[in-house]
Amino acid sequence: MGRTDGDIDAVAGATMTRDGIKEAVENALAAARGESADAAEAAELAFTAGEYTATTEGYNGPVTVKVTYSDTAIEAIEVVESAETGHVGTVAYDIMIPEMLEANGAGVDGVSGATFTTRALRNAVLDTAEQAACTNMDAFKAAKVEHAAGDPVELEYDVVVVGAGGAGMAAAAQAAQDGNTVLVIEKNAEVGGNTLVSGGQYQSVMPYLVWDPADPDATTGVYEYDGQTYDKVKSVQGCIDELKMILNWSEEPFDADYYVENEFVAGDAAELSKHGVHEEYLPVLQALKAEIQEYLDWAQPQLDAGVPEGQLTLFSTLNLHIFQTYYGGLRQSADKTQWIYGDVDLVSQFINDGQGLKEWLEDQGATFHEDSQQTLIGALWYRENEFIGSTIDLDGDGENEMGRWGSYFAAPMSTLYAANEKNDIMIRTTVTDLIVEDGRVTGVKAEHYDGTPITVKAGKGVILTTGGYAANIDMVLENNVYWSTEYLSKATKTTNRSSMQGNGIAMAEAVGALMPISWVDNGNLAFGGGNYACWINPTTGHRFVDEGSERDVLSLAEFKNGMEVNGTKGVFLEFYNKEQMMPAPMQLAEGDYPGRYYRRTIAELPELFEELGVTADPEVVIQTIRDYDAAVMGQGEYPDCGKAIASRTVGNVEKNEDGSYNVESYDLDNALLTIRLMAPSTHHTMGGIVVDTDRHVLTADGEIIPGLYAAGEVTGGIHGGNRLGGNAIVEIFVSGRTAAKALTADNQ
Repeated sequence: MGRTDGDIDAVAGATMTRDGIKEAVENALAAARGESADAAEAAELAFTAGEYTATTEGYNGPVTVKVTYSDTAIEAIEVVESAETGHVGTVAYDIMIPEMLEANGAGVDGVSGATFTTRALRNAVLDTAEQAACTNMDAFKAAKVEHAAGDPVELEYDVVVVGAGGAGMAAAAQAAQDGNTVLVIEKNAEVGGNTLVSGGQYQSVMPYLVWDPADPDATTGVYEYDGQTYDKVKSVQGCIDELKMILNWSEEPFDADYYVENEFVAGDAAELSKHGVHEEYLPVLQALKAEIQEYLDWAQPQLDAGVPEGQLTLFSTLNLHIFQTYYGGLRQSADKTQWIYGDVDLVSQFINDGQGLKEWLEDQGATFHEDSQQTLIGALWYRENEFIGSTIDLDGDGENEMGRWGSYFAAPMSTLYAANEKNDIMIRTTVTDLIVEDGRVTGVKAEHYDGTPITVKAGKGVILTTGGYAANIDMVLENNVYWSTEYLSKATKTTNRSSMQGNGIAMAEAVGALMPISWVDNGNLAFGGGNYACWINPTTGHRFVDEGSERDVLSLAEFKNGMEVNGTKGVFLEFYNKEQMMPAPMQLAEGDYPGRYYRRTIAELPELFEELGVTADPEVVIQTIRDYDAAVMGQGEYPDCGKAIASRTVGNVEKNEDGSYNVESYDLDNALLTIRLMAPSTHHTMGGIVVDTDRHVLTADGEIIPGLYAAGEVTGGIHGGNRLGGNAIVEIFVSGRTAAKALTADNQ
């Protein structure tokens, strides 16, 4: 399955849609065929025939390209090595290489959403042309395929979904399941949006894996969906202390006046707990306290008897998730005039409805790890669900689609296509305007990448799922009410794809956050979690933050304690044991990646620090790590600052049969460590379109705009001033489904 464009070669990147509107698109794009011949003939080029290889930097790492030249033309372009993300960066190869061959040059158009890969491929080909002694590099750099706009295209569907990320594909699949004809319009060259460059895990407690008050001593649970029995997951050192803190949380009305005279420290939940709770979250807190007390009545006697916390079954409930989303996102604006936190109805909705998300995706062919509840950076708890892939061969190559692409996109795409042959995904097409008739949104106007104008009437409604605006730093700065301009500036990098510009918000207005672990060199998401790592100030050699804190807390601490590298502020050092498997969609390769990560023993740190310009005394760093590991093993206090939850030491250590650490076996001297250089980047924008619990888009007066719905990061009011790690994935899929269900119900 895929999208077609009549008889145009799909690999050449002129694709627009699937067979459902093949005839209309064929007519619209007819004018675009064969128009690159003049460009190819215009430049008279000569080369030294042969094969040439060049390597340049892509999004995830080096891209190596081999180009074969005849005396006058490029004969072949082969990507020899690439770590670019599938369906994100790799689509640039499929589109640009055929056009480079046709144009006989490297000036072809880039691919939206694959900026880094586009640049890497072009630079590599230019390098090989230089090696091949190209006689006219200016002409080679300019040679491109010209695309001419076709005749206007007019289409009609029940539902138009704008944006093909996680929220968009969830909305599309649900709308298709509900019997609607659906067209998805996506500006990038492939579906996936920012979801494909996210960590991909989603927060949602799996009751069969955690403590069950009805059977408190159970060590296994049955997942009703597949009928299989799984071992329950264990608690981690610090979880029970966190629960005790919540148990003692003041039930008085939130005391904003206290923070007029006293500094609000984001992430200091212990202090925050003394000053009350916002009224709408009080019932959640009270219900949660009852759940915690029941758990502690079971757990405390075992702790008193010497059972290690790591041997107890993990406590995790929906109310805990809701309340942590509340206090993890509760923030004071920079000017101290307002408090920012998630709407309790929207928060409760996505968390409660997230309980059926895995089953819904699995029904469509997605696969997940059924026996784990991990954590990741800024998540606050162990309730992440990890994707595997799917049982679907979407492209007919004989292999099932795997990874995030399989779990989150192959599955709903398969559902969309199977529900109705008219259902389609239109790629490389940008929606420019919403059509409004008699106060109702009835469709969209769009433009294909070649300039072809497209009008689509939506008989039942339009769902906006265009994502946030973290890649639009001007818009971030304009809407920022939280971050000091000392830290957030035009120089701040982003983990987002370049297409995350906030277009959907602008369209909606016309009718009525920071990520702490990103690569220093380009701002891309570095993945990982703070539960197993020790973060070090590169100047002092000391820890500077609880590595498991909320993301904005980590980012602020990094800005204050990191060094500046080539204009990037907040650069810090992360240390963890090389044997630690990262909770991420990719593992770091063996050896070094200069500028990003290094593998060293502690004896090799002085030489590494000199190479990196790190001024901290290596002996201070080593002692900090030793003290940190001692605290993880229960042998003292954490150095410099506390840590709520820690899952392992940096050094090597064995465990006893009861799960406790064998302190005598501890060895840092011979441990191979991973040292990562990271800094904050913009990652997720918390503000956006105002919606109700059905995801109707609302006016400034709180009135529903008929025919218009929104889901995912394009909306606001959910995560407060900070989003918990893993909350985005569950929220975008739940809200996409919610919007589609509401649209169907509104038209019955």
